[in-house]
Amino acid sequence: MLNSREILELIKEKELIRDYVDVSIQLQPSGFDLSLSEIHEYADSGRVDFTNKERCLASTIPLKEDEEGWFTLCKGCYLVVFNETVKIPLDTVAIARTRSTLLRNGASVETAVWDPGYHGRSSSLLVVHNPKGIKLKKNSRIVQLVFFRMKEVEQGYKGVYQGERLR
Repeated sequence: MLNSREILELIKEKELIRDYVDVSIQLQPSGFDLSLSEIHEYADSGRVDFTNKERCLASTIPLKEDEEGWFTLCKGCYLVVFNETVKIPLDTVAIARTRSTLLRNGASVETAVWDPGYHGRSSSLLVVHNPKGIKLKKNSRIVQLVFFRMKEVEQGYKGVYQGERLR
């Protein structure tokens, strides 16, 4: 697992993470906190198959924060988009874990693996379990991305999400 010194070095030398709010707050001893940019509500159903030939992502509707920057969410599932752009080197893989403050308030973020070679601004699934809901402020830190070194892969991530939200 990479420590904060190694992560900061990769940020400076290889643009591991860009578009962060405040590196001095987001850099942790064993990872980097990703912050909230957008929240979307699901508008319909999606489809998942074995080969992705018939894959169809559920459409979403962006939610607006109030004048003070707060999103007020009821119990349910939402798509969250992070502020940060990540660029995973070919000898690194990352996973994200929900920050404990979010868990203590009855919500979690479900994430996938950030594969070697992935580059983009990712999204994840926010699940509000708390029957009373939750309020999240724009730019709040919601997950911690943890990086692991591995033997360099010959070919990095080439999936459909490569380069997502980079425009």
